Amino acid sequence: MHTQPEQPDIITWQHFEQTDIRVGTIVEANDFPEARRPAYQLLVDLGSLGLKKSSAQVTDLYKREELIGRQVLCVTNLGKKQIGKFMSEVLVTGFEDENGHIVLAQPATAVPNGAKLR
Repeated sequence: MHTQPEQPDIITWQHFEQTDIRVGTIVEANDFPEARRPAYQLLVDLGSLGLKKSSAQVTDLYKREELIGRQVLCVTNLGKKQIGKFMSEVLVTGFEDENGHIVLAQPATAVPNGAKLR
């Protein structure tokens, strides 16, 4: 039996261009015990955009010390989001694996911090 493939909502090219996705390097990772779901508080170096804070629910697959120096893709223009007493400034992106754990989205090779996804 064949099922219909999932059809994502179509957006315009102009809408896509408005999404600012940049690469950054995690320079700090701290426990976030106040979060409702297990998470880390991250500090990400986004080059010319500076250091930005983010909360990431990646505790199932990553230890804090493994995150330091790792490059990740971040959405930088969503605005700030209050998470408990923590103010997240960017969204660190990832994908759910078959167990619902988040796998970080990363460039295949190192690129300069702040480089924009094209």
